[in-house]
Amino acid sequence: MTDNSTGEWTAARVADSLLTAERTQTARTSIQHEWPGLTLDVAYAAQDIALADRRSRGETVTGIKLGLTSRAKQKQMGVDEPSVAWLTDAMALPAGVELPRDQLIHPRVEPEIAFVLGRSLTGPGITAATALTAVDQVVGAVEVIDSRYSGFKFTLADAVADNNSSGLYVTGPVSRDVVGLDLGLEACLLEVDGDIVASATGSAVLGHPAEALAFAANTFGARGITLEAGWIVLTGGMTDAVPVAPGSRVAVHFTTLGSITICGG
Repeated sequence: MTDNSTGEWTAARVADSLLTAERTQTARTSIQHEWPGLTLDVAYAAQDIALADRRSRGETVTGIKLGLTSRAKQKQMGVDEPSVAWLTDAMALPAGVELPRDQLIHPRVEPEIAFVLGRSLTGPGITAATALTAVDQVVGAVEVIDSRYSGFKFTLADAVADNNSSGLYVTGPVSRDVVGLDLGLEACLLEVDGDIVASATGSAVLGHPAEALAFAANTFGARGITLEAGWIVLTGGMTDAVPVAPGSRVAVHFTTLGSITICGG
């Protein structure tokens, strides 16, 4: 990628700054604090530039992820809608593998309900009901988020530019057909070193995870992007994200989607 680390701020410089922080595991201050001109449009442009850079290094797109799907988190950030970002194969962590701390700055984990698409989905105009018809399977997931900003202190535009604090993700061992599942009532327990630290149901995700999928399809559709068959969609954290200390053990237990364990490395 061209060095845009100095000079006037542009979407390319934003992308370069955040990719450098990720590559060197070095947190930085808020870009929007330094450059008030960082709008959401510029942030999404930076996100796409960073994705192009990842693909040039051999990564392939495996799906998309949502952030700020919790009403409480939206209120905390002063926004009224979620944000979307990209997943690549380099972000997929196989089950049972220790967290590669040498690739991360300050990882946190959150449980999520994930969809595997059986057919493509193109917005705008997608409803939650329509979105569910494109789902092949439902799986539990744990996302390891890793903001490139010091102390996880950032604005919405900062987060979007940073690919929604993408890090790694692990999918669970249980795959279910969406028919017959009540995803609004699907519950999870988040356990750290044997202690339950949080719990939630799928209704924490915009009232129902299918609403998150519809939002993603419509948001990407407005940019001319189709959600492709085979992609995984992480619908957003069901609970607050919790830090992962070295040597700790984090487990997530879903009602019907099985359990996932991550060792802190």
